[in-house]
Amino acid sequence: MIQRSNFETLKKRISEKRQFIQVLVGPRQVGKTTLIRQVLANYPFASMYESADGVLTDNFTWLIQLWETARLRMKAENSPEFLIVIDEIQKIENWSEIIKQQWDKDTFDALNIKVVLLGSSRLLIQQGLNESLAGRFETLFVGHWSFSEMKEAFDFNLEQYVYYGAYPGAANLLPDEDRWKNYIKDSLIETSISKDILMLTRIDKPALLKRLFEIGCLYSGQILSFTKIMGQLQDAGNTTTLANYLHLLSDSGLLGGIDKYAGNVIRKRASSPKFQVYNNALMTAQDRTSFQETRIDPKRWGRLVESAIGAHLLNASVTEKLQLHYWRDGNNEVDFVLEKGNEIIGIEVKSGMRADQLGMQVFNTTFRPKKTLLVGTGGIPIETFLQINPSELF
Repeated sequence: MIQRSNFETLKKRISEKRQFIQVLVGPRQVGKTTLIRQVLANYPFASMYESADGVLTDNFTWLIQLWETARLRMKAENSPEFLIVIDEIQKIENWSEIIKQQWDKDTFDALNIKVVLLGSSRLLIQQGLNESLAGRFETLFVGHWSFSEMKEAFDFNLEQYVYYGAYPGAANLLPDEDRWKNYIKDSLIETSISKDILMLTRIDKPALLKRLFEIGCLYSGQILSFTKIMGQLQDAGNTTTLANYLHLLSDSGLLGGIDKYAGNVIRKRASSPKFQVYNNALMTAQDRTSFQETRIDPKRWGRLVESAIGAHLLNASVTEKLQLHYWRDGNNEVDFVLEKGNEIIGIEVKSGMRADQLGMQVFNTTFRPKKTLLVGTGGIPIETFLQINPSELF
């Protein structure tokens, strides 16, 4: 079984002297539970794994009972340390307050009980951490699988990755495309929106959020203002509501909005977003066009290729602490702008849809980036680029 890069990081942190609660966050079905089980299999002391997925949201006593059980087991087994792992922690109301109490009690009593928390909603986890656990935790983001990982684990080729995306749990369903699409829609999209957003966050217009997600996936890789897409929504609300909903979708690892690069924070935030899925499966599973039909359609395939590049960069922007933008000035455009500190890199994807390099030339003259890259025909091969860690481009 493949071990993701997070494995060694988490294993090292757990082996260190008790200092911080470790928090794993990331979208559904990217292997957080598998990762922690791999770590537990290599953990030499007593441990326990529990999930809050089937626990009533107001049952905070469940958390207290876990700790009491851990303390008794640690004493009974004469273990020098103990590891508590709790999955889907965001499902419990006021979870951060309870964990703070128990963590501080163990600290006061000099009990070497370590803690790992897992959650599917980065926003809700972060809220709880900031409210009660400041100074007591470290986060580790587990993102969507890369092309390299899908290639190693499931022998995916480039075309399969571009169309079917990177959900490991769906990899064996590729021979039956309808079944694959139903699995992505029912078990991933619907579950993520219903359980990670609607059940845990106040949403006044849930139908609007779902429709925004559908349209955003349809236009992945394209720049579209909220004002313009309101014409396609029956209950549009206002642009602020749509922006907030897009933020929630992004924090759930579904759909992001890339801001325009302008060298000015205010202007960045005022720009129309470039919609970008975190995983191409979210885009193609909702499309009636089959893999074979899409592959022979140059325009449609070109859009998927650009979206795959965008997803690769978007996930890296979270895991590698980079900033991702696009740039446009009139008819001149650069597909992606990667920012790290004071350095920027312009990236243009050439998939046969466009051959014009003028946008990159204007961008280069205006902003003097560290480098500009062409990905695709005439530049870095797409398969090669998707196997490069974007942080290594700097």
